[in-house]
Amino acid sequence: MAVRVLAIINCIILAIGNCGGPLIMRLYFNNGGNRIWFSTFLETAGFPIIFIPLLFSYINRRSSNDGSENTSFFLIKPRLLIAAIIIGILSGFDNYLYAYGIAYLPVSTAALIIASQLAFIAIFSYFMVSHKFTPFTINAVVLLTVGAAVLGMHTETDKPVLETHKQYITGFLMTVAAAVMYAFILPLVELAYQKAKQPLSYTLVLEVQLILCIFASIVSLIGMFIAGDFKALPIEAKEFKLGEAMFYVVIVFSAIIWQGFFLGAIGLIFCASSLVSGIMISVLLPITEVLAVVFYHEKFQAEKGLSLALSLWGFVSYFYGEIKSDKDKKRIQQETELASLSSTVSEC
Repeated sequence: MAVRVLAIINCIILAIGNCGGPLIMRLYFNNGGNRIWFSTFLETAGFPIIFIPLLFSYINRRSSNDGSENTSFFLIKPRLLIAAIIIGILSGFDNYLYAYGIAYLPVSTAALIIASQLAFIAIFSYFMVSHKFTPFTINAVVLLTVGAAVLGMHTETDKPVLETHKQYITGFLMTVAAAVMYAFILPLVELAYQKAKQPLSYTLVLEVQLILCIFASIVSLIGMFIAGDFKALPIEAKEFKLGEAMFYVVIVFSAIIWQGFFLGAIGLIFCASSLVSGIMISVLLPITEVLAVVFYHEKFQAEKGLSLALSLWGFVSYFYGEIKSDKDKKRIQQETELASLSSTVSEC
């Protein structure tokens, strides 16, 4: 019961982050922002928020302790710590690829490309954490891949007015690369949990998320230093179309919302699996599409409609296959238990 409640909470947090993150990032770029490494930093800069639940967890553990042993603030051990550091560094570069894509693509287009990551998650999960392929999985992989490919057609009609064709294509390819890389990262997190050699708890998941975000932020800060973002940001804030005060409001909310996305995704891996996390991101695709059209009046051409239909078809196919597979597993388990019980009765 507790796991289900935790899964629902993570789904809600992921939904807010997944739909709100790209929209507020695009708001920054639409109103004069152009620092890609800075946008990358904002995707993980909200990590201090994680200290709040960690503090409550520590206080709870300490009060439950009878004083026979010291209560450590952190539970994570070196093996999982090293894995979290590596994943954090990879996440930093993946966030840059995504931020680059959002800088030059409409939100609706980027969302459709990112939805194709479910296909890559299925492939990586098969090799990394032994998730089995089914006909439904294969069908979903094909549909999601074709859906992303359809977006490559007639790109000029979707290109923002002030951007060149080269910028659009580069943004498109960067977003595809971001989808592939994030699809690799999610099963990698699940694999790290499996190989942790210590009891897993949600507190430990929060610690992994904290370390991951810290090192992803360090990668972003190095990029900001090289790109000269620290000198450019004060000028950019003053020239922000919505005003200097709104510039800081936008970046604060961006950091908070993106932290929700990553926390929800990592939390769902703990509650279920990397595939479930990827499925949830795909489920939210239509909501992101609608919000992008409503708030930014983005065009919704036939290619996007076809890509959305293929993506949703792929998701339904995959989801149906997972439900059917779970039912088959339960049926086989029940039959095995009945056969074992019958054998025991006959022996008596």
